[in-house]
Amino acid sequence: MLADADIATPAALIGDATRATFLMALSEGRALPASELAERAGVSASTASVQLAKLLDGGLLEGERHGRHRYYRLADPAIATTIESLAVIAPRRAASSLRQARVGSELQAARTCYDHLAGALGVTVFEALQRQRLLTRELEVTRRGAKRFGELGIEVEELARGRRPLARLCLDWTERRHHLAGALGAAFAARCFELGWIERIPTSRAVRLTAKGRRAFTRKLSIEY
Repeated sequence: MLADADIATPAALIGDATRATFLMALSEGRALPASELAERAGVSASTASVQLAKLLDGGLLEGERHGRHRYYRLADPAIATTIESLAVIAPRRAASSLRQARVGSELQAARTCYDHLAGALGVTVFEALQRQRLLTRELEVTRRGAKRFGELGIEVEELARGRRPLARLCLDWTERRHHLAGALGAAFAARCFELGWIERIPTSRAVRLTAKGRRAFTRKLSIEY
C-alpha cells in the first residue's frame, strides 16, 4: 500500500542554487553539455559534475554521450512544468549586471517552457487562438481551428491519438497568465522553429520572433507583436 507522495526528495534536489539553474536551463527542452550548464551556473566543471550526478541519481535528469561530451536533459516534461510552477511563487531577483537584465528581459518577452512557447509571446499566441475561436475555453480544437492548424502543417487528429494531452494550460511565471502546453502547444512551437518564425537566443531559454515570424503572426493570427 502506498502512502503520500514524498515531495521532500525532489524538493531537496531542486532547492540548491546550482542544481536549480541547471534545471531551468534544461527546461528549454534541449539536451545541453555539462560545460554549458557549468557556464550558465557560473561554477567549475568539477562542481557541475557533482551536482549533475545528484540530479541523475534523483531521477530528474537523463544523460547521453555524444563523442567526448555527455549531454543532459530533463527526465520528464512534468519536471519543466514543476519548475515553471515554482517560478510563479518564487521571489524575483534583482539583476546584478547588464547581461542579467538583458537576459531577464529576453526571457520575459519570449522563451520556451520545455517544448512550447512561453513568456509574453506564448501568452499572446494562446489568447489569439481563443479569440479567433480556434480553441474553446475548454481547450477543445474547433473545426475552424483544425483547418487552420492543418494549413500550418499540424494534424490535430493525429496529435489527439497520442498519449499526451492534446492541449492544456500552463501558468506563465512572468506574465501570470496562461500559455498553451500539451501536444498542440509543442507542435505549434516546433512548426514555428521549422518555418523560421522564431529562433533561439544562444545560451538562454529565450527565443525571438523573426521578421518573417512577425509577418506570419500578423497575417495568420492577427497578432501585432
